[in-house]
Amino acid sequence: MKLRIISCLSLMMIVGSVAVAQCNGGPNATASVNWPQFHFDPCKTGYNPYEFILGPATVGNLSLKWKTGSGGYSPAVANGVVYIGSDDFNVYALNANTGAPMWKYTTGNFPSDSVAVASGIVYAVSIDLYALNASTGTLLWKYPNVCGHLCGRFSPTVANGVVYIGSDALNAATGALIWSSNAGVYNSPAVANGVVYLAADYGEVYALNAGTGALLWRSQAGMYEFFASPAVANGVVYVGNSDGSVYALDASTGKWLWSYPTGGPVDSSPAAANGAVYVGSDDGNLYALNAGTGALLWKYTTGSGIGSSPAVANGVVYVGSGDGNLYALDAHAGTLLWKYTIGSGIGSSPAVINGVVYVGAGDGNVYAFGLPK
Repeated sequence: MKLRIISCLSLMMIVGSVAVAQCNGGPNATASVNWPQFHFDPCKTGYNPYEFILGPATVGNLSLKWKTGSGGYSPAVANGVVYIGSDDFNVYALNANTGAPMWKYTTGNFPSDSVAVASGIVYAVSIDLYALNASTGTLLWKYPNVCGHLCGRFSPTVANGVVYIGSDALNAATGALIWSSNAGVYNSPAVANGVVYLAADYGEVYALNAGTGALLWRSQAGMYEFFASPAVANGVVYVGNSDGSVYALDASTGKWLWSYPTGGPVDSSPAAANGAVYVGSDDGNLYALNAGTGALLWKYTTGSGIGSSPAVANGVVYVGSGDGNLYALDAHAGTLLWKYTIGSGIGSSPAVINGVVYVGAGDGNVYAFGLPK
């Protein structure tokens, strides 16, 4: 490990005006929140515990609210604005209520899977890491070559004033490098309780001190590269590997707890909520596993492979499929509650916030679905 060192961190994320307990700590009040980065929080749980509008009884009434051709990747939503990358080399800011463009910033290359938003700054990756003013889209700073030519899922993770991207940690306000690790990472880090978790080359998972980058443990979880990001919930790290299995590791020690084999490579980042882990597979199934034992709770079969990372909110699991459909499933039973046919593959992760589902699709559009007024 090759490290550069700076001061230690404590970890608490503020989303809007709401303090969100790390790793499925659970809500303590009814509140409107943001979906500010890939898979909702630094822990990458994919779980919004503050969604109370959509649920199993209402999600069947969803209808298209708007769509616009300004992005096909995983959206971030903050303070009434949708931020999303597009294959046209732009990062867009859209009005969350109408889809109307507010600004765009041209990066010159494909943006990463998702942007992150924190403290009025949008962080986007396109070989370089860009920090943009969230209101205007003007460039604040740029850090070069954070991911070479392998930017596909290098979504930034922001926690407590630090941007974690690949195996680097940068000052979120200035872009100054805090520390760097030589772990080969092709996904988004998870940050929980002062620890950064990296799913790296050859099935290795690293736990690093979030403030210094010092190695805490390294463990084996699979045989091949991780294209899925890890999720951390209730003291366990969950991650899917290209070898087709989902792995669970003790977050404190790296000890192997269980694994579950799917029928194909797992490029979908798992979501963890309420004692279950939800993950898609290239075999076309969405799996719900017991978070403690890895036992299969249910699976739902779609018409094609699932690279989309599921989102969970208020008893509903949302996931896209290569078959061109967006699905809403009962989180407990796995039954279909709602489906919308876009017709183009959906590899992005949905964002579910304040009664609206946002998702990017392979047709280059971003879609918003809401309940009738």
